[in-house]
Amino acid sequence: MTQLKQARLNKITPEMKLVAQLEDCDAETLRSNIAEGKVVIPRNKKHTLKKICGIGSGLRTKVNANIGTSTDYHSVDEELKKLRAAEEAQADAVMDLSTGGDLRAIRRKIMENCSITIGSVPIYEAAVDAVKHKHSVRDMTAKSMLDAIKRHCEDGIDFITVHCGATRGVLKHLIDDKRICGVVSRGGSFLVDWMSFHNKENPLYEKYDEILSIAYEYDVTLSLGDALRPGALADAFDRAQVYELNVLAELTQRAWDADVQVIVEGPGHVPINQIQSQVQMQKELCKGAPFYVLGPIVTDIAPGYDHITSAIGGAIAASAGADFLCYVTPTEHLSLPKPDDVHDGVIATRIAAHAADIAKGIKSAWEWDRTMSQLRRKRDWEGQFSTCIDPSHARKIREKGTPQNVDVCSMCAEFCVFKVADESNNN
Repeated sequence: MTQLKQARLNKITPEMKLVAQLEDCDAETLRSNIAEGKVVIPRNKKHTLKKICGIGSGLRTKVNANIGTSTDYHSVDEELKKLRAAEEAQADAVMDLSTGGDLRAIRRKIMENCSITIGSVPIYEAAVDAVKHKHSVRDMTAKSMLDAIKRHCEDGIDFITVHCGATRGVLKHLIDDKRICGVVSRGGSFLVDWMSFHNKENPLYEKYDEILSIAYEYDVTLSLGDALRPGALADAFDRAQVYELNVLAELTQRAWDADVQVIVEGPGHVPINQIQSQVQMQKELCKGAPFYVLGPIVTDIAPGYDHITSAIGGAIAASAGADFLCYVTPTEHLSLPKPDDVHDGVIATRIAAHAADIAKGIKSAWEWDRTMSQLRRKRDWEGQFSTCIDPSHARKIREKGTPQNVDVCSMCAEFCVFKVADESNNN
């Protein structure tokens, strides 16, 4: 029985109690929100989680870190380093997006060493297998796609991205709109190419009931992928994107009817002035289902700094109602990230999530900032280090730029406003 099914039966599960404790919220309110589909607790029945998280209405904005191999770089040890970097930076979840090496072995190794919620994209494995054993991604079959989904669920993955909304109807708008960057979702590109070549409907849409059955069996949360998310500002909010969102709204309701937990994925590259409207549209169409956004990236001209462009968009999106932010690293659009890039991406996205939580009125977010301000006013440096979002980085900067054993920083030195105020009060 899924968390959603139990919530609808008025049962508060141990997972709900734990999330309520972590979030300092009322367990009955949490149960009610889960019953309505506004909150999910991604936890596969076969996965023993050390840290659990709830995602959705009234809860802290959560942060996901993508890791995974590529055909060029497929070292398991390197992925474990990235996993540790994500966990140490306090990501709430990770997704294994591997496409190189022994994918199942890599996934299982990551899961063995992972303490937090973990997600994946099964269509990647189906595509890689098709290329390896046949010739092309086009050699995938409906059965091979469903088999990949089943394997990921059997292995204990907590949430899976499935691009069920990329239908032939969406494809028509994609062709008519003539996007600059076309389809930038990797899973979406596989399915669009498959549909175009075979002149058939997306098997993940046609076989959606079978996917729901698998998800229900393991209580895997479905993350309904936005195959048509914009990969350029000029492509944002076009008919293909909006059409797909309407399909995802339909699929969200079907998941709820099957007692399956669901979140909805969103863009993408989006100009700042569109972000609030896009979040509000998703929330309206999908009746409050948790919204999971990549970024959004607010400008296309900053490769090497896309952890910043995405943090800007993420803060705006989350303050408008998005619930789950997927990080972007400085290497986005340039290369596979290294552990340091993972760390920087998580921290930037956590800052965005926290800033949004202040706007949302999350009590713990306000308390954290208040505590930090009090420590800053006291010039309590050790207290500030232990309270800030990245203690080791803050400490390194102070040690590099300020003489030891002084109670001010080198920016203002003896003219520190707090020191001046204290000396004035003492005279």
